[in-house]
Amino acid sequence: MMMKLKRHTGATLLMGALLVALSGCQKDEGPMERTGKEVDKAMEKTGQQIEKAGDAIQDAAKGDDKK
Repeated sequence: MMMKLKRHTGATLLMGALLVALSGCQKDEGPMERTGKEVDKAMEKTGQQIEKAGDAIQDAAKGDDKK
């Protein structure tokens, strides 16, 4: 029983140490990566607005005028 506890504790500590080490390896985002993320957000918002407009057109065509 004690051996299992030591083994699990050791494995947990090792995984924690690896997690800390790997998180320290991440680079800061550069300007191009930040710009790319902003473009992605803008495209997603645009897509949502187009979808809403399409839904409104379909509703209007069916005669479901919801305001």
